Amino acid sequence: MHQADAHPETGVVPPDATGSEDTLELRLTEELLALLGDDSAVPAAADASALVGSPGAWSPVATSAGVFQLVAVEAGRDLALISRWMNDPAVAAFWELAGPESVTAAHLRHQLAGDGRSVPCLGVLDGSPMSYWEIYRADLDPLARHYPARPHDMGVHLLIGGVGNRGRGIGSVLLRAVSDLVLDNRPPCGRVVAEPDLRNTPSVSAFLSAGFRFCGEVDLPDKRAALMVRDRAHRDHL
Repeated sequence: MHQADAHPETGVVPPDATGSEDTLELRLTEELLALLGDDSAVPAAADASALVGSPGAWSPVATSAGVFQLVAVEAGRDLALISRWMNDPAVAAFWELAGPESVTAAHLRHQLAGDGRSVPCLGVLDGSPMSYWEIYRADLDPLARHYPARPHDMGVHLLIGGVGNRGRGIGSVLLRAVSDLVLDNRPPCGRVVAEPDLRNTPSVSAFLSAGFRFCGEVDLPDKRAALMVRDRAHRDHL
């Protein structure tokens, strides 16, 4: 079977030879262009909370795995826990943040002291921290150079911290819950995107089970990723 070529401008490989809207059109807004040109820039008349909102203030949700809530990361309180998760070999293979706490501290500091384009959170299930999340504006992220970004696209990164919570479908349950939280709390957002490493088969599978669709392969500076999208319009049908 003929393998479709990558799009010459976006680097996205369509999932089939016919292509789709996701792989044929790149929309670059003035807001996006300004931010991509200057990593320290913030759109005029927008404060940090206007970019992503305050995920830590979003209401808890009942899921089949238990009551789940996002809690904003506080470095002084959470650094040791997150660093321990980052040093788990299964996590380190894809996050590449293994090492002393200073490595994780620098990663968190970049977000906590930044302009609000990315917000790090703990995922708390039935009162116990068990996962780490980053909720970010995908259209204002360097990722937008590599896929057909739309205004107000939101993105998610996830790691499941405890081994006991992996391989039981909890990741899919929580991905669906968090993407629903994003869509419920960010009305301008039409879709939630993610870019797990193609080698991370369990992660890609979890996104698919959570109602995301595979839109193609994307060459990023540090990995070849699966572009996953969950559309607001289709959220009740997937």
